[in-house]
Amino acid sequence: MFEYWPEGARIPVKIWLDREEYFADPELVRQTENLAKLPFAYKHIVICPDAHPGFGMPIGGVLAAEGQIVPNAVGVDIGCGMGFVHTNIPARLLTEVTTPTGTLAQAIVGQIMRAIPVGFDHHRQKQPSRCLDELAAAEWLSRSPGTLLAEIERAYYQIGTLGGGNHFIELQEDEAGKLAIMVHSGSRNFGYKICNYYNNLAKKLNEKWRSPVPKEWQLAHLPVDSEEGQTYINWMTTALNFARENRQQMMAKVKEIVFEMVAKHFAEAITVDLEVNAHHNYAALEEHFGKKLWIHRKGAIRARRGEYGIIPGAMGSHSYIVEGLGNPDSFSTCSHGAGRKMGRQEAKRVYRMEEVLKDLKSRGVVLGKNQKSDVAEECVWAYKDIDTVINNELDLIKPIMKLKTIAVVKG
Repeated sequence: MFEYWPEGARIPVKIWLDREEYFADPELVRQTENLAKLPFAYKHIVICPDAHPGFGMPIGGVLAAEGQIVPNAVGVDIGCGMGFVHTNIPARLLTEVTTPTGTLAQAIVGQIMRAIPVGFDHHRQKQPSRCLDELAAAEWLSRSPGTLLAEIERAYYQIGTLGGGNHFIELQEDEAGKLAIMVHSGSRNFGYKICNYYNNLAKKLNEKWRSPVPKEWQLAHLPVDSEEGQTYINWMTTALNFARENRQQMMAKVKEIVFEMVAKHFAEAITVDLEVNAHHNYAALEEHFGKKLWIHRKGAIRARRGEYGIIPGAMGSHSYIVEGLGNPDSFSTCSHGAGRKMGRQEAKRVYRMEEVLKDLKSRGVVLGKNQKSDVAEECVWAYKDIDTVINNELDLIKPIMKLKTIAVVKG
């Protein structure tokens, strides 16, 4: 980690990237410097080793704010995060057992894709949702805009769906040969609409209030003690609950499929010894350095001492389960993944679909994807090396499990 104090900044930046890599990305530097100049930013800005530019705020960044909340510092996919389950199933069964539709891994992937909508697809019928049902009794809902109220009904069809982009469902093998399941998804279109509405509202109000934050920074903010700020926080919390339940529903379905199909070839009782479910796009009121602060984690996970976290690598690469060390310099935070080193369009220009599919095959990875023409967007070469990322933050986390991909389902 190194500390950098940008010219004109109010506070410094603590950076877990290599110095050369950080300064090689002018947009990442620009966005970081903007954060360090915010009048409500506290103590320092954190840049994790997977950081890259986002909208307004870098993905892989942490902003500690006094009395203000910034919708763009949470992001459009509110509550995007990871779910993980570790089992006693021998992972070799997925590659050694054959079925009428290929290996057991291929058969499981086919079943998952039939059971869980991916990409822009939604369920055709309303799905049960505890968090959406509970909204009916929410007192603050009466003060909410009609455009967002209409999204609640649509959300019943979105819950339990994967989405596209970098979201995935993976079957993985740990270093002891045991099977694990990992799910990466968020609040779908529900969170997207919430962020856009309140970011646009914040921009209008900031102009009205003559905020000192330039609009070109894309960091419009809301006072947390204002009605607008409180309503955003309520909607954000709802989206976080939705995202968590979304992952839980998908994980339950995947476990059901995997356990049922594996049970025919495994004599022992199937057990789960570890489950983790964690957000990496959110803001939360926490105490750090003796102050109550709104900690915005955008593409970053909380890593309190002893707390489990999930840090996935690129498609077909390795992923890690880690234990937080509670480092105060990072506001008890660490990276949320490998982090992109090139944009989606650039990746598609540089790499052909055929070479990506060939690479996955050479790694023994089963790919479940309906539309393969855009597979290069998520290829391993478009991301940073996960082992380098982990090694750059060993003062933030302790790796406890390394996992390699057996099969992946993508939108």
